[in-house]
Formats: sequence, structure tokens, C-alpha cells
Amino acid sequence: MEETRKIAIDFDGTIVENAYPRIGKPMIFAFDTMKKLQDKGFRLILWTYRHGKSLDEAVAFCKEHGVEFYAVNQSFPEEEATDDVSRKINADIFIDDRNIGGMWDWGLIYQELIGERPQQTKKSKSLFPFLKR
Repeated sequence: MEETRKIAIDFDGTIVENAYPRIGKPMIFAFDTMKKLQDKGFRLILWTYRHGKSLDEAVAFCKEHGVEFYAVNQSFPEEEATDDVSRKINADIFIDDRNIGGMWDWGLIYQELIGERPQQTKKSKSLFPFLKR
């Protein structure tokens, strides 16, 4: 039986533009990609420096955009912080804007992990509709 893969994802600068302590605008394809990853069976862990009220706001923001996390700042939902438990998240993949080489574009992450191109959720309005063929 194949084990479910876990992905730890940072919030500020990764899921949303960095505007800490405020919540920035969603990164293009971030929520589409995370939803598709969940559909494919990945377990998503929100892994962020935020805590208290600002963490609650980030979790609520993601939920409003259709993403609920398997765990938040812990490896699994029932994990308790004790001296014999490592603070490092147990994940197969980490998505963070502070990676060496920088943050990958969410469209690239989508293609790499899902193996197909993402579909845009909103149609952009043409400035010149008469040029459509």
C-alpha cells in the first residue's frame, strides 16, 4: 500500500504575497494547486511562523479559499509539543519562499507534482473583444 505523501507549505510569501502581519493577496495558482494536490491524495500541512490570532486568521483565510489543512504547525493533527517530540515537521516535500534558489512559481509546482498544466479559474476580459477570431 502506498503511503500518503505530506507537503509542508509556508504561508507568507508562499501561499500569499508577503505582507506580514497582514494577509497578502493570494499567489497565482496557489489555491488551485493546493486543492488539486488534496484531490490527488496529498496531505497538506500549514507550516508557518505565525501563531495565535495571526495563525487563526491565516487558517481561516485558506479555508475561505477552499483549502483545509491536514495539520497546522505540527506533523499530524494529534501531535502534542513535548520535549521528546522534534519541532521539525515530518513531511516529504517543503514549499517555502526561502528555499535555496527561491520560490518556484505555483504553476511549475503544479506541473511538477501533478504532471499536468493548471487551468486558469477566471477568464480575463479582453481589452479588444473585436480582435477575437
